[in-house]
Amino acid sequence: MADRKKKNRRRSSNGFFEALNGLLTLILLALLGVAGVFIYGVTVFNAEGPFDEDRSFVVESGNVLGTVASRLEEQGFISNADVFNYGSRLLRRGNDLRAGEFNIAAGSSMLDIIQELTEGTPIQHQVVVPEGFTSWQVVERVNADPDLTGNIEVLPPEGSLLPGAYSYRRGDTRQSVIDAMTAAMDEALAEIWAGRDEDLPIDDPADLVILASIVERETGLASERPQVAAVFVNRLRVGMRLQSDPTIIYGITLGQGALGRGLRRSEIDQVTPYNTYQIDGLPAGPIANPGIDSLRAVAHPDEHDYLYFVAKGAVPSDGHVFAETYAEHQQNVAAYREIERQAAEDAADAEAQAEMDAIEAEEAAEAGDPAAEEPAAESQ
Repeated sequence: MADRKKKNRRRSSNGFFEALNGLLTLILLALLGVAGVFIYGVTVFNAEGPFDEDRSFVVESGNVLGTVASRLEEQGFISNADVFNYGSRLLRRGNDLRAGEFNIAAGSSMLDIIQELTEGTPIQHQVVVPEGFTSWQVVERVNADPDLTGNIEVLPPEGSLLPGAYSYRRGDTRQSVIDAMTAAMDEALAEIWAGRDEDLPIDDPADLVILASIVERETGLASERPQVAAVFVNRLRVGMRLQSDPTIIYGITLGQGALGRGLRRSEIDQVTPYNTYQIDGLPAGPIANPGIDSLRAVAHPDEHDYLYFVAKGAVPSDGHVFAETYAEHQQNVAAYREIERQAAEDAADAEAQAEMDAIEAEEAAEAGDPAAEEPAAESQ
């Protein structure tokens, strides 16, 4: 009887140890499994990425880590979204994502990518607005930029935008770019107005912008702007009309594109709020968005007695010739007309020669001249 009880106790003890041994084995296997998964995850997380060229990736505003991980896998940046997701969370990077477009270098590991998306600087794009663009043209250019989003709420007032290059991040709104241009103009105008020359015949900053916009449209040469500005300032001082062709054109187009032809006598004679041939003083408002140089030229015009100017040559880069008297101006105009006439003759001669060359080439080809089939040699 006692022997039977001892045997039962031994069986019970053996069963307990067998169960404990089995449990420990399972725990060990589980730990080995976890360790294996962890080692696999660490290896994959730090391994070179599957793409072999630099590419950009966009983190949209409001994106969470899981969404970014899925998109990275879909776009071929990473091989496993789950590994990226959990690895980034273990590094406590899940809540540090920055919105914007990022450059991901070829072969970047998951670690490299999460560091770039949380510590890197988003790619900066630029929209460039040339000096003298009207607000309508500025809006057209900003609207055409595919990396910007949203709509521009209202057409900005003419003269309220400062031309230049403006940086933005992909996904920024178009209105934010317009707002930046407006703020830049406000700041520049305040500084230039505060430092303007004394005794200018200009009442306020708005008038300075109006006159600067005329200067901007009259000449594209930065070196000429103080001279041109001084002509208009001189005219205002003596009570002469400004007689600026660009003001007539703006009254016709209202800044919505180029006129595309010369002015007609009827348009010069027509009274509009912008036609400075027919009204005294400044037009009703700016005719473009002037740049810094034109604003400064009006604030600090040259000191001279010129009241007239006309184009010096057939191309804008030739600049203008200036005169103090109308008689001198008429001589300069006559010289310019002769330049125009000669340029027209040269253009007509070139066109006629081109037509003759084309006819001769066609006749030679019809006659079977092999040389006519060959392109002309490139000029060196």
